Amino acid sequence: MLTLRLLSLIFVLFLCACTDMDPDRLYAVRLDHAPDTKDWNAALPKTVTVKGGRLNKVDPLPEIDKDTVHTSTASCHHGSSLPDPIAIDLRAFYTEKDLYLRLTWADPSQDDNMRGWDYDGEMWRSNGDFEDGLGIIWDTERKYSEFTCAYACHLDDFGVSGQSFRGHNRMKLAKQGPLLDLWNWKAGRTGRLSFADDRYVDKDGMHGDLPGEIFHPNSLRQVQPEGKVEVFAEGDRPLYDFDGNVVDAQIPTIFSRAPGYLTDRPSGDRADVIARSFWRDGRWTVILRRALNTGSPRDAQFSTGEASAISFGISLMDNSLYEHYASTVSQTLLLLPPAGNAALVK
Repeated sequence: MLTLRLLSLIFVLFLCACTDMDPDRLYAVRLDHAPDTKDWNAALPKTVTVKGGRLNKVDPLPEIDKDTVHTSTASCHHGSSLPDPIAIDLRAFYTEKDLYLRLTWADPSQDDNMRGWDYDGEMWRSNGDFEDGLGIIWDTERKYSEFTCAYACHLDDFGVSGQSFRGHNRMKLAKQGPLLDLWNWKAGRTGRLSFADDRYVDKDGMHGDLPGEIFHPNSLRQVQPEGKVEVFAEGDRPLYDFDGNVVDAQIPTIFSRAPGYLTDRPSGDRADVIARSFWRDGRWTVILRRALNTGSPRDAQFSTGEASAISFGISLMDNSLYEHYASTVSQTLLLLPPAGNAALVK
């Protein structure tokens, strides 16, 4: 008897022979179980290229005087080239109830402790880092033609004064229209708790599906302000360590570490997207799982067939909150009907 995995592969080959495979489409095959490693390795891959961010590299020459570099490097005065695009390997499956997505991409450094704390034997210091991240945005009601991330990326709070320009990109709709569903994985703040923040985008910006702030600075000065000592600055320290122990209840040892942010575990609509993630050999792997139909008007709902194909865009953050890489080509996800369905090939 043929296994379901083999049947799925035969089905994909059959589809390839009968129709033209769209290079900008991600195909999901149905399984009767949660995908395992063998399933992921056999899945039909889709490469999504994201561009325009800032690559966080380990400094190979940390001892060189920065002023010497500045005055002798042409790129400091004439602009440097944009970083190379990043290729994301994207694969998908679905079961009777759930959609599964696996994303893998190269990243030279594992940045998963935003503003993390280190104890040097005398005092606590914040590392000043941000974190790696991932966003998937869905055309919830399938109403935007040739949908890309650009529908929700707009320059905001900008101005010009002489030769100076200020402004930053903000995720929001240019005008009120159908909401966009946003799944936001953060390597440290959500990755440690195995979820991706379930949010939506409208003309006013990004919002959690369930309102409220769930990310909090792990900072004594945040809860007990003192003079001019700022949060995460010298004189501040963490409240809790990685195990949830109160820091001032113990004498830290040298090289002790603590998270920079504390995260409340989400509930309700905000907890819909489960995430399992790890960094290994210079690559991130993130596996997302969400119910095909959550019943929420703020969420994309997934079903099989051509009429139910849904567009999406992807962004990556590399130790950054704002300078993100983004997909610029319209991408769609199609859940292939089970083999033998009369609607298999249109």
